[in-house]
Amino acid sequence: MSIQDGFTPEMIIELARELRRLAKIEDDRAAAEAATVPYWSPCPPSVLGARAAARALRADAELLDTCWRPQSLAS
Repeated sequence: MSIQDGFTPEMIIELARELRRLAKIEDDRAAAEAATVPYWSPCPPSVLGARAAARALRADAELLDTCWRPQSLAS
C-alpha cells in the first residue's frame, strides 16, 4: 500500500501544506520562548522539543511531496 492509495494529489499537497504550517507554529513558539532566556543560559528543553517537532513535521511534508509526484516527474 502506498500513500497515494485513496488520496488525490490535491489532498496530499494540502496535507503537506498543513504540516508546514504546523512546523512554522512550532518554530515561532520556540523562538518566542528562546527570546525570553538570556543568551548565556542553556536553551530550555521545551524550545529544543518545539524545534525537533518542527523538523519532524517538515520531514513528513517533504516525504509527502516526493510521494505524490508522478513517476515521470520524480526523476
